[in-house]
Amino acid sequence: MIYYWLHIIYIFIGSRFFWKRVDLEANLSRIRYVNLLDCEALRYMANSKYFYYMDLIRLEILFRTKLYNATLKKGMFPVLGSQKIIYKKPLKCLTKFKITLILEGWEDNWVYHRQVFSRNGEIYAIGITKVGFWKKHKIQNMREIIKESGIRTEEMQPSSQIFTLFNEDGAILKKEVENL
Repeated sequence: MIYYWLHIIYIFIGSRFFWKRVDLEANLSRIRYVNLLDCEALRYMANSKYFYYMDLIRLEILFRTKLYNATLKKGMFPVLGSQKIIYKKPLKCLTKFKITLILEGWEDNWVYHRQVFSRNGEIYAIGITKVGFWKKHKIQNMREIIKESGIRTEEMQPSSQIFTLFNEDGAILKKEVENL
């Protein structure tokens, strides 16, 4: 956990003071390395580390865009509503890979991203996330946040494929609450 927080501090300082600002609508890519601490049995990157790298790139886009001023500076905090990942091939220990964050769209309360893990032009995994911002015990209006963050596009609906992927989340939660 200490390594995670140190990495977040590094991203915050780099993003706010040293790295160029980026456009919230543009794809953001980062080159990363699978280190020994990322691996299970010193062979392949552990499943949990994919989510770790997905977190870091989402935080980087937050800190490097106007989204930071529209949310964190106003006391809003990002919350992960749901995330899905599709694995194609494992990433081997001590190899270089690229993770790319792609904005898929937004609706009233949520913004959707696709994170693609690739190496040598080949896809290894794809993660899809549903993220919102929380303040005073409620989810905030994503359309207002997006507008304040400098995006000129009035509307960007996620694909029906994305909606289908997250469609049953509420039903699953409701069923579990009933089973308690």
